Amino acid sequence: MSGDLPLNINIQEPRWDQSTFMGRAQHFFTVTDPRNVLLSSKVLEDAKVIVESYRQGVVKPGLTEDQLWRAKYIYDSAFHPDTGEKMLLVGRMSAQVPMNMTITGCMLTFYRTTPAVVFWQWVNQSFNAIVNYTNRSGDAPITVNQLGAAYVSATTGAVVTALGLKSLTKHLPAIIGRFVPFAAVAAANCINIPFMRQRELKYGIPVTDEEGNRLGESPNAAQQAIAQVVVSRIGMAVPAMAIPPVIMNSLEKKAFMKRFPVLNAPVQVGLVGLCLVFATPLCCALFPQKSSMKVSSLEPELQESIRQSSPHTTTVYFNKGL
Repeated sequence: MSGDLPLNINIQEPRWDQSTFMGRAQHFFTVTDPRNVLLSSKVLEDAKVIVESYRQGVVKPGLTEDQLWRAKYIYDSAFHPDTGEKMLLVGRMSAQVPMNMTITGCMLTFYRTTPAVVFWQWVNQSFNAIVNYTNRSGDAPITVNQLGAAYVSATTGAVVTALGLKSLTKHLPAIIGRFVPFAAVAAANCINIPFMRQRELKYGIPVTDEEGNRLGESPNAAQQAIAQVVVSRIGMAVPAMAIPPVIMNSLEKKAFMKRFPVLNAPVQVGLVGLCLVFATPLCCALFPQKSSMKVSSLEPELQESIRQSSPHTTTVYFNKGL
């Protein structure tokens, strides 16, 4: 060992208490920090070296605890927790705010025509598909055919949902039409996320004991994980897609906005971004990242296997994904 930093800092877990909502919120404000998108490959690789070296008992000379945690969060923002692979840039949680504020702002701005609805719903669901795949739980590979089938099914379902809802609001007040994108996104999340993670539902996700020892794979755990992610994603969309329409409906009646209609999209995107900066980490924090369930809730064959290999284990843990 080199350096003065002790080796008993548990960087396998987040810095803050994950049993509380505030602890999880602090954690996800760091994880979803949009500034992490701008970090160079060298910074990411340096953070990876610091974290992996520390786990092996090697400390960089002069490294402080704050620097270690900073490296840990940079590492977590770019590398998958189960596979260790560098994640696609647009699929990282740190890209959620800049990507979603642009896409959502455009969905809320260009909602009046069918081609615009189709295009922006397709863009949004294509982005969501990348995010869902990038942040999937577990380390099992997914084939190109499986990925393609999931993407086509999810995107088609989302576009059909959006068009169906749009047709229902033709004779309703204009303000109602502004909420069509939110309703479509909420419904589409219920389609997209399970489709993109269907392999987990079929074969299960890894479950471990409290010390992290792998005990098997559970489809029941996957169901709980995916349900929690769906709720979190819909929650993220509520402020960003419910508050700006009300504000914009009022602003568009003002003489200033009528004089400069070109400001409509930038103002809407800005309002969405402001909402997402807070909604994204707070909704990620609704459920612990390291989720848990009772052994008695697992599949009978897995219960039996755990009783034989780890008889004292009553609760298993798993990465729910994001």
